Amino acid sequence: MRRVYAPGCALMLYKPGLAEKVSIYLNNNLGDIPQHLICCRHDPKLEKDTQVINTCPGCDKRYRELYEGISTISLWELLSESQDFPFPDYQGKEMSIHDACPTRTEERVHVALRRLLERMNIKIVEPKNTRTKAVCCGDSFYGILPINKVKAQMKKRSEEMPCEEVVVYCVSCIKAMHIGGKKPRYIIDLLFNEPTKIDNFEPDEWHDELQKFIDEH
Repeated sequence: MRRVYAPGCALMLYKPGLAEKVSIYLNNNLGDIPQHLICCRHDPKLEKDTQVINTCPGCDKRYRELYEGISTISLWELLSESQDFPFPDYQGKEMSIHDACPTRTEERVHVALRRLLERMNIKIVEPKNTRTKAVCCGDSFYGILPINKVKAQMKKRSEEMPCEEVVVYCVSCIKAMHIGGKKPRYIIDLLFNEPTKIDNFEPDEWHDELQKFIDEH
């Protein structure tokens, strides 16, 4: 089985340096794993029996469902079992977690993420609707509802979070939790002990930026 690493369009826009840090770790610890930068919405041009290591829940779903002979595994699953990753210690800080829509059915992802948070000494305070019962952050309504109603959905989901700081594993969820009034903590930022940036968070601006990147890749 051949493995490739797909950081995903959103991470490459957000912090390409973080994508490179992940790539270096994978290559140093798991062998030769080339980066795959074709967007998952396009023909991946991958050989059958390729496994895609992903950091984006949308990539996880699309590679898993759309392309015959391609399997996926999230970075979280690999790191949760790692014996050599230098996990930072957050000293028991309480955070909630928001599960992303594309992996709502994937308990393997939910379990791995919570294991990672435990290994970083983060105390997880779950919202009522979590794991397979998680509610969308609101971003999936973009293009379906008017912007003011999209933001209302983001605020509604954010208000369900018991803690001020909310762990997310999707870049669009960063924007949604910020709009909803919470402090998002992106899981890759946590792993590499970096602050989470907000950058463009207005839905139109963010989706225009993302779509341009998708079209180019």
